[in-house]
Amino acid sequence: MLNEKGGITVISDEVLIDAKESDPTFSQGVKDCVPTLIGYISIGIAFGIVGVTAKLSVMEIALLSIFVYAGASQFIICALLAANSPIFAIILTTFIVNLRNFLLSVTLAPHFTKYSLVKNISIGALVTDESFGVAMNKIIKGEQINDRWMNGLNITAYISWVLSSIVGAIFGKWISNPQVFGLDFALTAMFAALLVLQLQSIQSAKLKLYLSLIVYMIIAMIILSVFIPSNLAVIIATIVVATIGVVKDK
Repeated sequence: MLNEKGGITVISDEVLIDAKESDPTFSQGVKDCVPTLIGYISIGIAFGIVGVTAKLSVMEIALLSIFVYAGASQFIICALLAANSPIFAIILTTFIVNLRNFLLSVTLAPHFTKYSLVKNISIGALVTDESFGVAMNKIIKGEQINDRWMNGLNITAYISWVLSSIVGAIFGKWISNPQVFGLDFALTAMFAALLVLQLQSIQSAKLKLYLSLIVYMIIAMIILSVFIPSNLAVIIATIVVATIGVVKDK
């Protein structure tokens, strides 16, 4: 409650406690990650299976998931290893594909400026397309995010990915075709669900802007793909369209 004392408004301890409890917690971040786990687990298992077919050991598959932690890049690494590509080509390709994570982290960075550099690095290191989508959905709704909530979201996703990759590697010899179980579509379905949740919470004026940006993105990607590799086309188109979005939103 607010008490008036000598014309000065004093906030009671009760209000401070309530405000503190309203801050997002680590456990809430874990709960908010749950809807995306089917995507992490199914794609992680699929990666484990692909890794086995690329002649990688269970340990090598686990290490890739622990240190690379990027689904698309890990699949590409397996394909390049199977094709006996040089190490330099594998590293460069992985770097290019993962550049989008820089854009994701830059977008979230303004919400974590009050934290230390070490905390920001630890948060950014575990940001994925899916955790970014969950965080942006919360931001669009006007809800708070903080380091504890983000760590709960990121760490839950990270552990799920690593464990599911190991499970896929162990049982890969019995699941030779993950497409039969629809595992290849799980990631697409998860992103579609996140998009629907975001669109539901956007005001009509901004919805028109966002839909127009999607159209711009598609056009830019198609045009750029004619002249440069598709991976670079996605990154450049994202930067250009994101810049247009920021200018128009202001």
